[in-house]
Amino acid sequence: MTPVGQGMRSWVGPMDSTSPASEDVALQPAEAYSPQPATGGVARSRASLYVPRERRLWTAALAAALLLTAGGLGLLYVDDTTNQATIRSMTTQNESLTGRNQNLQTQLTTTQTKLTTSQDQVSSLSAQLEHPTLGIWNVPQAISGSSFYLAAGVPDTFTYHLKLTSSGPISVSILSIKQFGEAVRCVENGRGSTNYCMHYSGTDADWLNVTSVNADFHRAEGCAAYLLVITSATSVTVTPDVSVTYNPASSATGACV
Repeated sequence: MTPVGQGMRSWVGPMDSTSPASEDVALQPAEAYSPQPATGGVARSRASLYVPRERRLWTAALAAALLLTAGGLGLLYVDDTTNQATIRSMTTQNESLTGRNQNLQTQLTTTQTKLTTSQDQVSSLSAQLEHPTLGIWNVPQAISGSSFYLAAGVPDTFTYHLKLTSSGPISVSILSIKQFGEAVRCVENGRGSTNYCMHYSGTDADWLNVTSVNADFHRAEGCAAYLLVITSATSVTVTPDVSVTYNPASSATGACV
């Protein structure tokens, strides 16, 4: 320790490490804080971030409108897709119904045709029932020469369908009972052969020297007085296909008048 009084020195203890210069600085008054002026860039940045309230509302309204428009477009798309699918389905159904209608129309036409055919058949059967046709002679028979003949009665109330063929020339006549009697007397009196007298003593119809006959005789429809006679100058075979149709006359006909 140094004694006081020698040169007025200050005593410095071992714990005092602060220099006088430091103490002088610490005692100086603090300078007033002056913030740095904002630069132009920062000012512009803050100005750009500020959005007026009216503009924010308009932007929100525009966004909402866009969302509604997008939703409406989506709904329209879905609705259009549904409508197109419905149209395709209805078109398919319509085509199917058109095809069914055509099938039904074809079936109806076929049914009408069948009905018309059936009606024609019924009319034909009714006519046949009213005027039935019956075969009465279809067995071949022989004529042995000019002295022989084939004879058959012509039924009354019927149309007589005379149809026959022969293996050689024949003569065919339809005679009334009176004419047949004259022909028999012609033969008996020797005026001629059977082949001659049966056709030259009077007839109602005749076909001379032929090999086939196909004719209808109507005079017996109201008269029961006729005979069919067939003769030949030579031996022949006659093949008949004779039939009659019921067709009664309303009054007397032929030899009965």
